[in-house]
Amino acid sequence: MAATPKPLVLPTHEVYEFSSTRKWVIAVSVMLCTVLEVLDSSIVNVSLPHMQGSFSASVDEIAWVVTSYLVAAGIMIPMTGWIAERFGRKRYFVASIAMFIVASALCGVAQSLNQIVFFRLLQGAAGAAMMPLSQAILMETFPPREQAMAMAVWGIGIMVAPIMGPTIGGYITDAWTWRWNFYINVPIGTLAAFMVYRFVDDPSYMRNLRRARIDFLGITCLFVALGLGEIVLDRGERADWFQSGWVVYCTAAALISLAVLIYHELHTEDPVIDLSILENMSFTLPVTLVIFLTFTLYGTAILNPVFLQETLGFTASRAGLVMAPRGFGTMFSMILLGTIARRGGDIRPLVGIGFILVAFAMWEMSGLNLASDVKRIVWPTVVQGVGTGLIFPSLSAAAFISMEKFKIGRAASLYSVTRNLGAAIGTSYLTTLLIRREQVNQSYLVEHITVFTLPHMQMPGGLNMGHEFAMGHKHGMVMLYGMVQRQAMMLSFNDIYRMLCMLMLVLVPTFLFLKRNTRNLPAQAGH
Repeated sequence: MAATPKPLVLPTHEVYEFSSTRKWVIAVSVMLCTVLEVLDSSIVNVSLPHMQGSFSASVDEIAWVVTSYLVAAGIMIPMTGWIAERFGRKRYFVASIAMFIVASALCGVAQSLNQIVFFRLLQGAAGAAMMPLSQAILMETFPPREQAMAMAVWGIGIMVAPIMGPTIGGYITDAWTWRWNFYINVPIGTLAAFMVYRFVDDPSYMRNLRRARIDFLGITCLFVALGLGEIVLDRGERADWFQSGWVVYCTAAALISLAVLIYHELHTEDPVIDLSILENMSFTLPVTLVIFLTFTLYGTAILNPVFLQETLGFTASRAGLVMAPRGFGTMFSMILLGTIARRGGDIRPLVGIGFILVAFAMWEMSGLNLASDVKRIVWPTVVQGVGTGLIFPSLSAAAFISMEKFKIGRAASLYSVTRNLGAAIGTSYLTTLLIRREQVNQSYLVEHITVFTLPHMQMPGGLNMGHEFAMGHKHGMVMLYGMVQRQAMMLSFNDIYRMLCMLMLVLVPTFLFLKRNTRNLPAQAGH
């Protein structure tokens, strides 16, 4: 009799066969790429006034240098997993870095506004792949018990780079020229491309994947939905939102395309975005929390420099230095979290502690005033950095705990989309809210200022408002209007920080619903 074939038995534990040295070399390789992309998205902002002069552009026109990058990145990020499966992850990664280098050099030599906007589109499209691909590579390189630690190390670059970007960009712009903010990407990117080419390989399952057909409808809907959505979120405030016709039409087109995209992707055999991943609540909950975290993180990253420069009169470089210590708080907490995770500790409560710390920082910042000194401003931002550093890697690790290896690439793409979505909504909504609250507070202050309150109003430098008003009516009125504006903006910041404090407190209990990583834990950690 012929022997009955044995059924195929899949291993219950995934094999991670990299040596300790090789794992960290791979980690450094992909982290270098991610830092390059994240840093570039913030380093350029401080150079915009200088670029505006070079191209004789208005403030609204030069803003497209930032918008074009965000739009291109926002469109391409969800597609990175699908593209990597079709053409190979390593090949796509190296090609993205090479394109990023070329686009950076072209941005540096751009001679007109149209040229640099186009080159920034290319740069954003190339840089979109770096974060989700590096995240997927790290999750496949490190065993489950080390994944939180790997995410913590990776997260140091993700969180610190946006904070250090304005400081570095300001120094480069002052010491050389704004063009060197792009030229500096060439040597760093070349090193990153070499390391990825030399040390990173495609996993075996990816080499054997079936090449799916191209989802043209999905790609088209994705481009329209995310492209127009990013433009509306980034530019809508300047156009007074739905008072402008183009905002209404673009929003309608984006929502219709999004609805078609969701329906189509859930019913097609080879979707460009695998939305079925969202059925896994162990993934969906951390992804949702990341939206709220980046909403607060990137929103305050925009608000804080505005507060320091426009309200307190700081220079751009000084404002950058004041915000930099937040990065040290983030580094400290991520190192602490990585140590706890490596020893098998349960890191889920750290998410709750992190939200408490961020809420406390927001509450402290809501008490700032026009007389606050640097120390009073810095230490809440450090506390915010500590809290953020506890949350971000924990959520990153929790999102991929129960994810099959062949889905990690597409899951990482969706995860990165949430980061961009939270950042876009946070910056757009909070800047709009700041303007509206300022108008309300200014009206209130104007109604309640009388001649009897003037002697008690102090200007910066100890000047008495009542004395200045008495010395010259016109001069006094100008000073009074400026004082009211600054005070109204200060009150608006206070309102927003209190709102963010309440939001963070609401999210504190969510750590109870996160799934703990129990795979490959040390024996003593399992009891």
